[in-house]
Amino acid sequence: MADDQTMTLDQVTADYGRAGFGGALQPGRRMALVIVDVVMAYLDKSCPLYAGVEAALASNERLLAAARTTGTPVVFTNVVYEPGGLDGGVFFRKVPALKAFFRGSAFGAFPPTLQPAPGELVISKQYPSAFFGTSLASTLHALGVDTLMLTGYSTSGCVRASTLDALQHGFIPFVCKDACGDRDANIHAANLFDIQAKMGEVVDEAQAIALFERVGAV
Repeated sequence: MADDQTMTLDQVTADYGRAGFGGALQPGRRMALVIVDVVMAYLDKSCPLYAGVEAALASNERLLAAARTTGTPVVFTNVVYEPGGLDGGVFFRKVPALKAFFRGSAFGAFPPTLQPAPGELVISKQYPSAFFGTSLASTLHALGVDTLMLTGYSTSGCVRASTLDALQHGFIPFVCKDACGDRDANIHAANLFDIQAKMGEVVDEAQAIALFERVGAV
């Protein structure tokens, strides 16, 4: 790696390429849309977790409509803790703001414009990854899904963790950059760069919808 820590994006990209990162992944036979933690905590200005990510919500709404139209399986995730947060372990102690997700809190609710339909899976979790301690991997395998389109909040937290675990569970991860959001644009961009280099494929909304049409339906 170059000694200069203020490299331009082009220089960083070239440096990663020379180091052997950034191979391309192709989609498999069937894709599912996994919407990670798009809940009111990140959209309600009265919540400490508010992140100003309304544009990503609008993108998720369009992706959800496209997924349903093409017959692409849809999974929603949320975060739920019992009072006191004992089931959140060290993560809950590290991030006190997670008390916004006590069971029954309005901050943990899905937005009115992004609600699961009957028959769509909702995975409730206590840790960043949608896979950790949940039935998600086994359910997706049973559905014949081998490729995921991941979206949600936040890019640097639960989206990144879920993307890495998707890879480690043998799924081909795609991340829609327009449908993810974070508290800071630079952090959002840096994590998308790292995901593209090491974990999956980062695509825009139009590319994501095209993939639903190609490999989403049964």
